[in-house]
Amino acid sequence: MRLLKVATCNLNQWAMDFDCNLKNIKDSIIRAKEAGAVIRLGPELEITGYGCEDHFLELDTVAHAWECLKDLLLGDWTDGILCSFGMPVIKGSERYNCQVLCLNRKIIMIRAKMWLANDGNYRELRWFTAWKQKDQLQEFQLPSDISEALQQKKVPFGYGFMQFLDTAVAAEVCEELFSPIPPHTELALNGVEVFMNASGSHHQLRKLDIRMRAFIGATHTRGGVYMYSNHQGCDGGRLYYDGCACVVVNGDVVAQGSQFSLKDVEVVVAQIDLDAVASLRGSISSFQEQASCKQVVSSVEVPYKLCKPFNLQMSLSSPLKICYHSPEEEIAFGPGCWLWDYLRRSGASGFLLPLSGGADSSSVAGIVGCMCQLVVKEIANGDEQVKSDAIRIGHYTDGQFPTDSKEFAKRIFYTVFMGSENSSDATRTRAKVLADEIGSWHLDVSIDTVVSAFLSLFQTLTGKRPCYKVDGGSNIENLGLQNIQARIRMVLAFMLASLLPWVHSKPGFYLVLGSSNVDEGLRGYLTKYDCSSADINPIGSISKQDLRIFLRWAATHLGFSSLAEIEAAPPTAELEPIRSNYSQLDEVDMGMTYNELSVYGRLRKIFRCGPVSMFKNLCFGWGSKLSPSEVADKVKHFFKYYSINRHKMTVLTPSYHAESYSPEDNRFDLRQFLYNSRWPYQFRKIDELVDELSVGQDVSSANGVGIVAAGSADPKAGF
Repeated sequence: MRLLKVATCNLNQWAMDFDCNLKNIKDSIIRAKEAGAVIRLGPELEITGYGCEDHFLELDTVAHAWECLKDLLLGDWTDGILCSFGMPVIKGSERYNCQVLCLNRKIIMIRAKMWLANDGNYRELRWFTAWKQKDQLQEFQLPSDISEALQQKKVPFGYGFMQFLDTAVAAEVCEELFSPIPPHTELALNGVEVFMNASGSHHQLRKLDIRMRAFIGATHTRGGVYMYSNHQGCDGGRLYYDGCACVVVNGDVVAQGSQFSLKDVEVVVAQIDLDAVASLRGSISSFQEQASCKQVVSSVEVPYKLCKPFNLQMSLSSPLKICYHSPEEEIAFGPGCWLWDYLRRSGASGFLLPLSGGADSSSVAGIVGCMCQLVVKEIANGDEQVKSDAIRIGHYTDGQFPTDSKEFAKRIFYTVFMGSENSSDATRTRAKVLADEIGSWHLDVSIDTVVSAFLSLFQTLTGKRPCYKVDGGSNIENLGLQNIQARIRMVLAFMLASLLPWVHSKPGFYLVLGSSNVDEGLRGYLTKYDCSSADINPIGSISKQDLRIFLRWAATHLGFSSLAEIEAAPPTAELEPIRSNYSQLDEVDMGMTYNELSVYGRLRKIFRCGPVSMFKNLCFGWGSKLSPSEVADKVKHFFKYYSINRHKMTVLTPSYHAESYSPEDNRFDLRQFLYNSRWPYQFRKIDELVDELSVGQDVSSANGVGIVAAGSADPKAGF
């Protein structure tokens, strides 16, 4: 037997905070050594943090990374353990995303990433060059101060693997695993048994299964040990990296770390028998045949043994059942952990949320409540870092610390119901009950006098006073009156967030939380600079349907029972007067349902459909209940309002990224914000198709043949 103990990590790094990152790296090495591991794998670009973005273009960033690496190599951190460190490296005039592989205070080789992530939220080609010289390892001259300190002038650089005396080890960096021809394919044929994947993979609802299938597939038919390391937490932007470091052996997961955690460092250890890898490969005839005529990959000889012989004191890691969270759990824990990182790193003393009693703001309140529960739980489990942060943020004294989530929420969370004459008693009551369940410091404020003052000023300036539509006003008047209320709430929210701590003799400031969902952003069903405008928004890329599922789950599992009643209430903005024959409803205002909005969003972004392609797809998806003409009307209606309101995305509150059809304008969904909202060419093409389909339907009916559309009557089916 060749027994090998390996360690991989979830690290909560912070972009450009080199002290924080170096501390976490050292802590992970200590834990790996204590566990007896001889390989330690950290996340991609762990020394700098993954989310440095244009800071990667600064020479300082690269220089500081080398300084941190020198610190690690001059100490005993790499003694007796192979460590993979992620950092940027400049070779010649090119900047590469690299894994620096070190052992016994020396650099063995530098592995440059060959296939860069450059879609969705990723822009690696903006900062890095892909390594294209696959046929050889080149010599790399170390920076002079590093060379002098390490007594090492040159190291192998590029693509290759490390050949130890008893096994072969190689790196495969993040995106390379998901490329059409991943490196591990030919590396396995060259005898590599251990693959180390350093990753920077962010959370997205229902995404983990894709990742896990890739790890399993990489070793199921080829054999091998696949180690995966990831960032975990908010490193300074909209993304939450969801950890889940793991070890897979011959297609079986034998170790898995947490996906959502408040821990800064988590080390996952596994012990395996490499003879199991050799045995599987030897039993597969096709593997043997392909290995016999493989393309040779360059390697670095390392005169060192990593494995231990047969020993009954060393038990092997057994296959595990993979832990997956439901989408509603992901909504609770992902944004909850993200909010905690943002709160503790921003210097703020808490959050303020305009709580309307509706589904969206109540979802945000529930997520903050979940965050408080996670903090208290982690403190009870002995996490000193979380405890220290909670004491500082909650301003505890005399050795006190959070032991009850409601008490902690009272210290760090304000909720404010900002009602007007258009608000109902039902929403006011729901907001109060939910605030009591969570434990927030709740205020009930009327904004009518402020609205009246604005209208009086307007009347003084113009001689006119606008009226609501139900009272005989025009659409322009009606919209203007709604926008006044929404924008007053934004101003009031920021005033309260900055001054309430002072009123209650608390130091610092509070962050204002937004609560618009992804569907409202897509449709533009929000006022520019209204109370959805905030410092950060934990639900900005989560759909209304998923939020409603979350509310039902949270009512039971988080103990906020009022969320069930909130979920059951019809969505309404409550910006217009309530009359016996009229009540404002979101879906009526929008001219489309939230279910339909999700379909439009997925087709527009995920399936890359313009108006004509969307029409064709929906003729199949909705054809059993809608005529082509009705489908055309719906598509035109959506694109009209999407394009009219796209400008709102340029000022969208920074939101937690969770959904693949997010319209977020910063870097995920890059599109213009000035459109010809009549879409004359595209809509004309749709009209032509409707005419053709109508003629075809008439002919079919005359022949006694009815048109049967493919797909389901369910608007979400297939999309």
